[in-house]
Amino acid sequence: MCCSSFLKIMMFIFNGGIFVAGAAILGVGVWVKVDSGSLLGLLDNVEGAPSGLSQLVYVSYLLMAVGGVLLVIGFLGCCGAVKESRCMLLTFFSIVLIIFVIEVAGAVVLLVFQDLADQLLEGLEDEVITSIRKDYGSKESLTSLWNGTMDQFKCCGFKNYTDFNGSPFYLDHGGDVYPPTCCNATITVGVCNRNEASLSEVDGCFVKLLQLIEDNAVIVAGVALAIAALEIAAMVVSLVLYNQIGSKA
Repeated sequence: MCCSSFLKIMMFIFNGGIFVAGAAILGVGVWVKVDSGSLLGLLDNVEGAPSGLSQLVYVSYLLMAVGGVLLVIGFLGCCGAVKESRCMLLTFFSIVLIIFVIEVAGAVVLLVFQDLADQLLEGLEDEVITSIRKDYGSKESLTSLWNGTMDQFKCCGFKNYTDFNGSPFYLDHGGDVYPPTCCNATITVGVCNRNEASLSEVDGCFVKLLQLIEDNAVIVAGVALAIAALEIAAMVVSLVLYNQIGSKA
């Protein structure tokens, strides 16, 4: 009896952790989806973008799906322990096992993608710059996306301010004006012209994105390992509890 109570408590702890992790991942997915200024949104406006990188536009749906599934299995595990239902515990174990295998496969894909990130970035460069020079300043949706992205990440264009040369915005302002984010506010007085943009040396937005990914890689890996550990522990406890309930029958 004491052992059974202990196992139930462990199931609550492990599944509570899975439930919280699922809620967090779901929240991140929703945030990415509603964030219209995200760098990922720019990929929708780029013709000829590499197919592998363009799929990142749908990362929010993947996050929401994973978060939702983790919420369900966390709830299912707790209910199975409380009701001592072998069917629910077995269903819980099966779902967690499938999710765990998918996560392992996803981790392998991410490792491969990290090695290919620079190559994909190089392949995307010409298309993005062409898009800027064709539509920035004339196409409202693209202009708003770039303005929101540059303001959020404190960056300028794809590589630097020269990406805006020849764009409708550039031509409409006399051929020597760039977006305000292309100049350092501490050294710029008035409009952002070629000289001040050159002196400011503001980083390109996709360089900023790669830096953001690299800076948070350790955190993401830590969270993923913690979730995987919770899932393994929950699967072990659910099997033990499943067998114990069966022995009582």
